[in-house]
Amino acid sequence: MDPGAEAEPLLPPRRWRAARGLWRSAELGAGADNDLYINQAVVFIEDAIQYRSINHRVDSKSLWLYRWYYSRTCQWILSLTITIILALAFVEEPSSLTVTSDVRYRPPAWNPPCGLTESLELLCFLVFGLDVSVKSYLIGWKEFWKNKWLMAYILTLIVSLTDWIVSLSFFCTESLRIRRILRPFFLLQNSSMMKKTLKSINSTLPEMASVVLLLAVHLSLFTMFAMLLFARTKDNQQDKEWVVYFRNLPDSLTSLLVLLTTANNPDVMIPAYSKNRAYSIFFILFTVLGNLFLMNLLTAIIYNQFRGYLLKSVQSSLFRRRLGIRAAFEVLSTLKETPANAQQSYVSSGALHQVLQKVEMDSRCKQAILRSLKMCSCDQLSAAQFQKLFEELDKDAIKQHPPSPEYQSHFMQKLQFAFGHPYFGYLGNVVALANIISVCVVLVMDADKQPSERDDFFLGAINCFFILYYLLEMLLKILAMGLRRYWSYPSNRFDGLLTVILLILEIATFAVYGFPHPGWRPELMGLLSLWDMVRLVNMLIVFRFLRIIPNMKFMALVVTTLLDLVKNLRAFAGILVVVFYAFAITGIMLFKGAVVPLGNTSAANTTFANGTLQCGTYEQLEYWPNNFDDFAAAVVTLWDVMVVNNWQVFLDAFSRYSSPWAKIYFVAWWLISSVIWVNLFVALLLENFIHKWDRRCHRESLSDVEYQRTVELMFRPAARSASPVSCSRRRHGRWQ
Repeated sequence: MDPGAEAEPLLPPRRWRAARGLWRSAELGAGADNDLYINQAVVFIEDAIQYRSINHRVDSKSLWLYRWYYSRTCQWILSLTITIILALAFVEEPSSLTVTSDVRYRPPAWNPPCGLTESLELLCFLVFGLDVSVKSYLIGWKEFWKNKWLMAYILTLIVSLTDWIVSLSFFCTESLRIRRILRPFFLLQNSSMMKKTLKSINSTLPEMASVVLLLAVHLSLFTMFAMLLFARTKDNQQDKEWVVYFRNLPDSLTSLLVLLTTANNPDVMIPAYSKNRAYSIFFILFTVLGNLFLMNLLTAIIYNQFRGYLLKSVQSSLFRRRLGIRAAFEVLSTLKETPANAQQSYVSSGALHQVLQKVEMDSRCKQAILRSLKMCSCDQLSAAQFQKLFEELDKDAIKQHPPSPEYQSHFMQKLQFAFGHPYFGYLGNVVALANIISVCVVLVMDADKQPSERDDFFLGAINCFFILYYLLEMLLKILAMGLRRYWSYPSNRFDGLLTVILLILEIATFAVYGFPHPGWRPELMGLLSLWDMVRLVNMLIVFRFLRIIPNMKFMALVVTTLLDLVKNLRAFAGILVVVFYAFAITGIMLFKGAVVPLGNTSAANTTFANGTLQCGTYEQLEYWPNNFDDFAAAVVTLWDVMVVNNWQVFLDAFSRYSSPWAKIYFVAWWLISSVIWVNLFVALLLENFIHKWDRRCHRESLSDVEYQRTVELMFRPAARSASPVSCSRRRHGRWQ
């Protein structure tokens, strides 16, 4: 770290005014600029709250524009625009507005007239143009030329507009539209977390590339061994392995690559294994080395690289927050005329109170900071005191539940104690379990019966009994806890809402079909039959059984890990959306209309290439809905390939229907989605779970120690009071 950075750890390097007279005139006019300083402090604190950078213009007009740009309305409009331009792929030609994607039964899709979706695109481009213009102005033109993302943003807009003009000039009849592939960039550039994630993935690529290269060597060597082992002989009956899997080099590579994912195991081995059991050693050895060793080694490398990903992200966010708060302090410290020989800068509590009234932040945090400021009972705040007040932003809200009602009657107090006790909740869990078991028993008994043979009396009676218990349980809990306290618990809201829905469905069932009685038949009356109504009720009852999760510590830990993972995976999910979108559009351009149906007859009776269809082919398995004829179908097809179950079917089919080079597209998708992204997901899942497990066991994990030490070293200079000379005080231009 350079000496300048150590001297000013929380503020960016500044440039002094060239003339001393300008600085002196700014000090003389400080009284007239109080409103500007207050607004600057407000923006810096809002930057700290949202973990934004403070490296932007801070003059009066720019501050107004900055707050307008980051207002909820503008950000909502920008998010809506990104959603609209991405969703156009479902509507524009080839449209996904059909009931089925099966090429045999799909009716002609409605395609919008030329100019409709293009008009929406133009509106989106105008919003993006305004967005990039405002961003470029706010950070300043000097920083603009250093920002690669903004440069790429402008280049993407130029290419998209050019392609849009070309499209209109051809009256929307051109097949290649480059701007469709570029659309995910608008989502990518709008998320700082996605950019950080991409940067982390980029730093991990060299380590991943070494393992991928080792996998390629492993695959190549075993391919050569396979072609030697399963070479063609004079006996055509004994050459099934060669004919089906190892006829040439591309087929051999494909067969072993699919075996690496175990998708064609043991099919690829059976012809040779039937001939000689010793051939199984080759396939077992290949699978052990490739799938068990190398693929898991790749997972370990990715986990090792991303083990501190969330920790680094938190540290970076905390640094930005401290930086914004310190910048607000430095701005507010100029509102007070500090003596020339003062060793410290101070901020008046009145100025801070004035700033807090303008800051847009959570009301809980604002009230807590105001209370702390009032309890401090000091007119002047030092930098340390100022920073300590805003530590409330880093704290999680501890929800205070309303008090229970106070009953005067001794009998009511006993009822309140009994029905407010945790054991009453445990009893409800036991009843819910009994309900699930009884429903399962009835469903198993009626599984093989025809609808006309079923007697829904027992199932209806069981549902009626348990729903009445759930209603009674809810009312007794409300009696013991009070309505406000009962509703303040998420678990109670979950139970109460489902109980009300179940009660409404049960009443509707009774109104249509009467009360349960022997011979209750599922006659069709209205939109739903009796069986459909009962089935819907039981689906909700099964869903209600999730109430037991908070009472089982380990299960609650797993569910909490999954919920936290969903929050932390937004950036990864966004990147997956970007990759899915780009590959889907590319697949449409490459394979649209490639799959041609053989007819509406059964595949078992259909011939292909002068022979009966082989078992396990695209046609025999009737994978016709999996194609690239529209965007929605392409997304589902890519998902099926990512899961890698039977993905060799798609490799074979599209190489036959289009070109043998189609395999490159599917292998590339498998590498990016299944190998890289899924392993990233596993790495984050492990990190999140291990962190929570360590906290559950009350152990101070290594990551916690690293976190504390890193943050301590990062912010140790902040504890020292910065002198007036060492801190930047440029106010009217850009904060530098």
